[in-house]
Amino acid sequence: MRKFKLVAALALGVTAAALSGCATGFPAKVSRYQAMPAPQGQSFVVVPMDPRAIGGLEFSRFAGMVAQAMQAHGYVPAASINQATMVVRFGYGVDGGTVHYDRDPFGYGYGGFGFGSSFHHRGFYRPYYSRWGYRHSPFFYGWDSPFGSPFGYGGGLTSYTVYKSRIDLEIRRKSDNAALFEGRAQARSHNDNLAVLVPNLIEAMFTGFPGRSGETVRITVPPPPRAPR
Repeated sequence: MRKFKLVAALALGVTAAALSGCATGFPAKVSRYQAMPAPQGQSFVVVPMDPRAIGGLEFSRFAGMVAQAMQAHGYVPAASINQATMVVRFGYGVDGGTVHYDRDPFGYGYGGFGFGSSFHHRGFYRPYYSRWGYRHSPFFYGWDSPFGSPFGYGGGLTSYTVYKSRIDLEIRRKSDNAALFEGRAQARSHNDNLAVLVPNLIEAMFTGFPGRSGETVRITVPPPPRAPR
């Protein structure tokens, strides 16, 4: 009985940690290489890594967020690409998710799995816009979010899906096409909603921008403030 109570406490603790992780922020892994000039009135435009995204409403929304972040760091939006001194290329996407199965710590006799054991199945990838074009996502990296596996109760298996999301950002000087910045922000979550994931990844990318060249950092984007009751 004491052992049963200990297992129950551990399971509840993991579940509580997972739920608290959701409320404490959005974790991401950000890699950046940069030779950015200090802001001195340089102008920029944001374009998609895949030209087929030009004119898309979804891309336009996210490109506007990138432009706001660039402005916040002292760069100036150009009226057209002909007037820009820098070109910002932007891509984003999320994969089709990997389904994980966890053994209920209070269940017995399911295929010989031990306490807390798990296995997974990788789902199909959703297409996304990036430097590789509009194709199946090649995400094989990302930083594990604090979302723990949700233990089930009552004897059996619990399934949950983990999605890997990513944005790519590349800045080049227009006059000679010299690379000024190459960045990548990645995350894992139980949600594949780009409207939630991409804004958080953009904020992570521009936290401490442009950063140290060659450095990979873990950044947690704080959650939005709670509305007053």
